[in-house]
Amino acid sequence: MYTSTEGIVFRQIKAAGGRRMILLFTKKYGKISAGSSLSEKGRNKAALALRPFTYGNYELYKGREYYNLNSGEVRRSFFRIGEDVDKYMESAFVLELTEKMMPEDLPQPKLFNLLVEFLTAMEKREKKHRTLVLAYEVKAMGILGVFPVLDCCACCGEKEQLQYFSVRDGGMVCGKCRNNSNDTLIYAPKFDIVNILKFFSKTPMSGFEKIALADSVGELLQCILREYMSYYLEIGTLNSENMFRGEF
Repeated sequence: MYTSTEGIVFRQIKAAGGRRMILLFTKKYGKISAGSSLSEKGRNKAALALRPFTYGNYELYKGREYYNLNSGEVRRSFFRIGEDVDKYMESAFVLELTEKMMPEDLPQPKLFNLLVEFLTAMEKREKKHRTLVLAYEVKAMGILGVFPVLDCCACCGEKEQLQYFSVRDGGMVCGKCRNNSNDTLIYAPKFDIVNILKFFSKTPMSGFEKIALADSVGELLQCILREYMSYYLEIGTLNSENMFRGEF
């Protein structure tokens, strides 16, 4: 069966006989691995459409147990991301994170649209790129159904004295539940984590053009989100996380 879909290239791997395996996030089928004999050399439409960060239209042959990528055409290349080291590294992290938190062959059109919005915003952003990355993570958690409990204690339902964030309990916890817990993944942030997470979840990516967190706030929030997403989405070590990264 021949079909077409919008897609974003995660990465590609060279295979035998001049073929390539393209890991593609498609709007119609979710994350898929597709074989292809197309060459990435040159500046024709198909070659440009095989490169990471590319948002394009792709024609696929869908067999029972495999996909073959027959052609591609660029919708947007986000080439400016590759011209800035910080933008590139932050965006590479987001691509790898998105790849890791998705099973194959499960459509996620809302997450797909969010990734396009993120890349669009990142291409325009001038500095402090990590705030945009954190916003993407918060929004992705909501789409994937693992957004933390914020308005009451995740353990007992108490709505007052919510001073702690527990990774294993799934959100904010009160002082009493904190004292009765042996969980080591509990944080006592010195900033208003509840309102920050709510703001990040509701504000569109385009609204973050001039928004940046203080470094101390961003560093702790980053640590909390990494632990939280690893716990609930079973994300292992990310190669891109060890790259040099800039300010929030």
